[in-house]
Amino acid sequence: MITTASAAQDGEPDLPRVSTGSEGLDDILGGGFDANRMYLYEGRPGTGKTTIALQFLLQGARNGERVLYISLSETRPELDLVAQRHGWSLEGVDIFELVPAETTLDPERELTVFHPAEMELNETTGLIFREVERINPTRVVLDSLSELRLLAQNPLRYRRQVLALKHFFTNRNCTVVLLDDLSSSQDDLQLHSIAHGVVMLEQLALDYGAERRRLRVIKMRGIRFRGGFHDFTIERGGLRIFPRLIAAEHHKAFLGEFTPSGNAEIDQLLGGGLERGTNALLIGSAGVGKSSLALTYAIAAAERGEHAVFFAFDEGRGTVEARAKSLGLPVEKHFASGLIRFQQIDPAEQSPGEFAANVRKSVEADNARIVIIDSLNGYLNAMPDERFLVLQMHELLTYLGQQGVMTILILAQHGLVGPMETPLDISYLSDAVLMLRYFESAGTVRRALSVVKKRSGHHEHTIREFRLTGAGITLGPPLKNFSGIFSGTPQYTGTTMPGGSLE
Repeated sequence: MITTASAAQDGEPDLPRVSTGSEGLDDILGGGFDANRMYLYEGRPGTGKTTIALQFLLQGARNGERVLYISLSETRPELDLVAQRHGWSLEGVDIFELVPAETTLDPERELTVFHPAEMELNETTGLIFREVERINPTRVVLDSLSELRLLAQNPLRYRRQVLALKHFFTNRNCTVVLLDDLSSSQDDLQLHSIAHGVVMLEQLALDYGAERRRLRVIKMRGIRFRGGFHDFTIERGGLRIFPRLIAAEHHKAFLGEFTPSGNAEIDQLLGGGLERGTNALLIGSAGVGKSSLALTYAIAAAERGEHAVFFAFDEGRGTVEARAKSLGLPVEKHFASGLIRFQQIDPAEQSPGEFAANVRKSVEADNARIVIIDSLNGYLNAMPDERFLVLQMHELLTYLGQQGVMTILILAQHGLVGPMETPLDISYLSDAVLMLRYFESAGTVRRALSVVKKRSGHHEHTIREFRLTGAGITLGPPLKNFSGIFSGTPQYTGTTMPGGSLE
C-alpha cells in the first residue's frame, strides 16, 4: 500500500527531492527526502544505521555538495574502517569527531552551582552549531542522539536540545539525518513528532539460518511512501534494500496465446496448452516427475529463443542436468547459451523480499517469459512467518501474470503412495493444477497425470499414465479401466490384466 501523511499533492508544487543514497529507499519514498528537512534513522546496534547514513553523505559528495558527519559515538578510524570494508573513500566528507571537552571531566566541576551534565550538554550543542556554521554543509548526519540523551539526563532537557537542533537547521538549506540506537527503555514518540520523517531498521534472529534485516518507514510528512516492512541486506557497497512488491504498480500489455510445452500429448491434455500470463501448480510426491515436466516448458521456450529462469530451492544444477540427460532433454546447451538461467536458492540465507527482487530482475532485465519455482516447500522454509506465505505468493503471481509471464510452481506432497498430505494449499491461487501420482499395478510402480483445474479454458478430464523415458516424457491413453488411482490403490475393472501399457 502507498501511504501519505498529508495532502501535499493537491495542486501544490512538489518540493525538490534529495536522494537518500540508496536506490531501494528512494524507490520506497518515491524519489527520496524533501530537501532541508530533518529525518531520523532508528534501530538497535548492528542494523546498518551508520552504513546507510554514510551512503546519504557519499551521494551528496558525488553531487559536489559539502557534507558533514558529526560523530559523538564513533571515532574517525572506526568510520574509515567501515568505509574501507564497503570499498568507499570518505574523501569529500567532513567528519567532526566530537568528544566532551576535557574541562567537563574535571572533578572540581562537581563543586559548582551548575550541574556538570547540563554544562557539558550546552558545550556539546554549541560545538555542533559552530562547526555547522563553519562548514556550511547541505547534508548533515548526527551520530547519535543516544549520547545527547545521556547528557541531558531528563526528557525535558533532551527534547529542548533536539528542538534547538531543528530550529538551528531550519533556515540553513541543509538536510539532516539523525541516528538513534534506541538505548532508551521505551519508544521516543516525542522525537518522532519533531522529525520530518522516521525510518526504522530491524535485525531479526531466526531459530536457524542467517539473521534477517528489514526496515519500515514509520512517518514521512507530505511524502507518499510504500508502507509495510521491506527486507534488506548489508553487502559490500552498502545496504541493498528490496522494496515490498506491489503488483498493482506493474502492468504490461501482452498477448495471452498458448505457450507450447514441446510435447504435443501434454498440450492436448491441457486443451491446447497453458496461456501466457497464467500460472500452473504441479503437485505430487517426491520423484514423481514434477521438475522434469516443468523443465520441458523451459527447454521449449529456449528452443523458440525465449528466456526462462529456474529457481531451485531443493536441487543443485548438477542434479538437474543429470536427470535431464537421462531423459534426453537438451538442457545443458541452453544453460550454456543463457536462454535458461539456473539459480540455486538457499532458503536459510535469502529472505522473501530478496527472492521477489531476483524474480523481478529476471523478468524486467533478462526478459524471462517462463519462471519455474522448484519448490514451494523450499520457499515456505524461507519465510520467517509462514502465515504470510500465501499473501506474498499472491502478490508475486499477480505481478508475473501482469507481465505476461507463464509461471510454473512445484509443490511436493508428503508421502509416496496412499493418502497424501499437502504442506500448504495455494490451489485457489493457481490458474491450472496438474496432479501427478504414483500408483501400483501388477507389481509395478506407475505414474499418472491429470489436469484437475484450468481456469482459462477447456482441458481433458482423463487420467493418463505418465512415463519418464530416455526419449523424454510420454503419455499413455486414458486409464479407463482403473478407479482409485489418485488414492494410490487402484482397482482394475477391465477383463484382461494389462501387461506393458495400461488401458
